[in-house]
Amino acid sequence: MKLLKYLIVGGVAAIIDIGLFSFLTWVTNLHWFPVSMASFCIATLVNYYLSISHVFQSGSRFKKHHEVLLVFIVSAIALIVNQCILYILIEKLVCNLILAKISATGIVFFWNYFGRSNLVFKAKKS
Repeated sequence: MKLLKYLIVGGVAAIIDIGLFSFLTWVTNLHWFPVSMASFCIATLVNYYLSISHVFQSGSRFKKHHEVLLVFIVSAIALIVNQCILYILIEKLVCNLILAKISATGIVFFWNYFGRSNLVFKAKKS
């Protein structure tokens, strides 16, 4: 059930990420690299708030400030992977920007779920 809820939360965050990325690259002609970083960070904030509201129990393992720090560490790793995938797909394989972003988002989803469910929000053992 938790994975299904995270799929929905992740889907909302992905729509925000891909939507902002699409808008900013098409309408403003900004380069994909900084745009992807910005849209990813905004989507990560949305994902965090939706996740602690609907998927994970905040504060179950760590104090709030440690929890937020760990979420940012997991997300930083995800951002690095996201940017690497985009670089390979866009710059080396000359893939369409939006298809590359959708692919990168789909791959990074699994790391984000694993990282949050096992490293950040996993309940303490009694």
